[in-house]
Amino acid sequence: MSTKSTKKYIVLGILFFLPVAFLLMLLPSENNYTPLEVVKEKVLDIENLPSNEDKEIVLKGHITVLGFLGSNPEAKIKESSNLKELIYDKFKGFKKFQVVMLVPQEAKVEAERLKLELTKYKPLEFWHFVYASESDINRLFKSLRTSLRLDGTYGANSVFIIDKNLNQRGRLDDRTKKEKEKNAPIYPLTAYDCSEVSILKNKMGADDMRVLFTEYREKRKGDFNSTSRRADDIKPTNESDEKE
Repeated sequence: MSTKSTKKYIVLGILFFLPVAFLLMLLPSENNYTPLEVVKEKVLDIENLPSNEDKEIVLKGHITVLGFLGSNPEAKIKESSNLKELIYDKFKGFKKFQVVMLVPQEAKVEAERLKLELTKYKPLEFWHFVYASESDINRLFKSLRTSLRLDGTYGANSVFIIDKNLNQRGRLDDRTKKEKEKNAPIYPLTAYDCSEVSILKNKMGADDMRVLFTEYREKRKGDFNSTSRRADDIKPTNESDEKE
């Protein structure tokens, strides 16, 4: 066999085996990813609260993005639009996914106007407005882990991820690589600011929601090996130091 022919077969062999080797390297990582962490258990559900639809909306059994629009929902048009475009539109095809927005009972008309603005082109089939008293909104918010507070209208710019078992999901350690190298104090990410496109796009959408759906897909296949940590496993140096 000539040298030229030998080189040809070597090149062909490399071109064939290189993609195969790459795929083999990826296989173990699919079953050994780090699940999205539980930052708070036993979040309150919203059963028996009226919604803008003729059906009861609940959190249990769903993967929920939970938000608080306050008594002036139209003031949250920027945050709502960001959430719709970067999260809702991306994940609305996934089974049991929903967006739930809590609104004070007296703001039903304003919520309907916001809905009309958001549904100019397509209906929000998996986006629900749920109406509650101010006390019920406060109780639900206090069942979440966050250093945030509701504003004077009982609203917030941030949303929360709630899994099918009423666990709040997020990151127990949201430090950057450089912060870890410098041994900066640990801080969690428990809420996602909808006014910050980079947080919704890069942290919530590209990473955290995708990882959570992967977890449930693996559970359905019977391949899931839970290594998720609870909030007690990693604690910030000072609870008041939590960052969102």
